[in-house]
Amino acid sequence: MSQGKNGCGLTRMFKNGGGGLNRMLKEQKARLYIIRRCVVMLLCHREPTND
Repeated sequence: MSQGKNGCGLTRMFKNGGGGLNRMLKEQKARLYIIRRCVVMLLCHREPTND
């Protein structure tokens, strides 16, 4: 998958004439959702304590 120099897929969008904009937005939304879930998991993870 070629994403251009900036890595966000903008060159692909312009090559498609803007028709792939909806698909690109869905992909970005999915990526952000996964990143957000990972961050929440890392922040909320607690080691079990041996009290």
